[in-house]
Amino acid sequence: MNVQDKCIKCGSTDISYNIKTCKLRCNYCRYEFDSVKIENNDISNLEGNSISAGASDIVSDADDIITLKCSSCGSEVVIDTTSSTQARCHWCRNTLSINEQVPNGAVPDMLLPFKITKEEAKTEIEKFVNKRKFYANTTFKNEFKSENIMGVFFPYMVVDLNTKAKFAGEGEHLVRRYTVGTKENRRTYYDADLYNVEREFDLLIDDLIIESNSDKLNNDNLKTNNIINSILPFDTENCIKYNSNYLKGYSSEKRDTNVDILDQFVLTKANDVARMACNKTLEYYDRGVKWNKEDFKVIGKNWKAAYLPVWLYSYYQKDKNLLHYIAVNARTKEIMGSVPINQPKLILFSLLVELFGFLLMFFIDFDYNFIFLSLGFIYYFLIYNSYRNKDARHNYEFETKNNMYNLVKKDQYIKQRKGLSNSRISGENNYIIKGVEFKIKKSNDNF
Repeated sequence: MNVQDKCIKCGSTDISYNIKTCKLRCNYCRYEFDSVKIENNDISNLEGNSISAGASDIVSDADDIITLKCSSCGSEVVIDTTSSTQARCHWCRNTLSINEQVPNGAVPDMLLPFKITKEEAKTEIEKFVNKRKFYANTTFKNEFKSENIMGVFFPYMVVDLNTKAKFAGEGEHLVRRYTVGTKENRRTYYDADLYNVEREFDLLIDDLIIESNSDKLNNDNLKTNNIINSILPFDTENCIKYNSNYLKGYSSEKRDTNVDILDQFVLTKANDVARMACNKTLEYYDRGVKWNKEDFKVIGKNWKAAYLPVWLYSYYQKDKNLLHYIAVNARTKEIMGSVPINQPKLILFSLLVELFGFLLMFFIDFDYNFIFLSLGFIYYFLIYNSYRNKDARHNYEFETKNNMYNLVKKDQYIKQRKGLSNSRISGENNYIIKGVEFKIKKSNDNF
């Protein structure tokens, strides 16, 4: 499965990738040339479940492409033995041994070459860390070296879907908002028009990106911390046919999940994309919509396996036994990461903020001055979240390309509701995201 292109000018097989020009270069005659670009098919014609060769079930061998298991942190790293006989783990930088080989995943159909250079990625990572140095762990600040970053190809499935969706339920439009009573007895009420709402449409979903390594599929994984997911999307429309020459000088991970395991995950995320697309037709219902029925059908799916490029910096915090890392999208410079926190310092400043809030209670006349007592807690969690970014994720439901057509709208007035105490319709669910909570379990049947 190793693709070793020859130079189209002199026939040499000594080929490498020039990141500055985004082309392959012959190291003998210095001629540069492009690889074969992946053609984009017409999604509207998709029927059934189409699975490409690279997305087919995982095989136990792949010629020169092997996978090594890190004895330090347990990560699995892919190397091409035609160009390298040793490698470092891109998570903990431990040197890997050929004796720790494990069965490999399928070779992908396509990949996106690195576009952002190592120097550019280093600059972005340094900016990210410098913004967080005040509360950063002292040991981390002393040991931080941006030159330790590694270029990594991560495995993904890229899925096109031809779908039909139908939603039915109730929506409310605000008529009047008013307040009754005084001071502590003051209450706010709402009058709203209630409608029966139906939306039916066809939806083409283009390049829904799904992680195909089980470590990064579950948001509660402490090692990955969902950082890799949050730097999506990639410009997958520029993917080229898989060519191992693009992997030289970079690390990579294997795919360890098959289509049958990922299928329900894809359907759940695609349904989320449809739900958010539908919301563009619901602007009139400013108090929200409660769907009582959702009917989402897939007419056709097309699966392709891809390698997508990331610059990765990792740091192991010994006192917490915690691995932090910062990732840069090697196509767009999108960045996200986790920085170890100096907890005593953060707690001290949070207490000072709390004291300041306590003093404000005596000098400011405010009906809800109890809020001042929570300023320290709010400050702590805002800073903590900006350093650790545990909830960071890719907003696939908005950022995945899609095209809605054949829209049928039905809006039937029912009645006016008066004296409502809630600012939103009861049971509102048109913005619910189900794919975030979806969990994938690794199956031993894959190996």
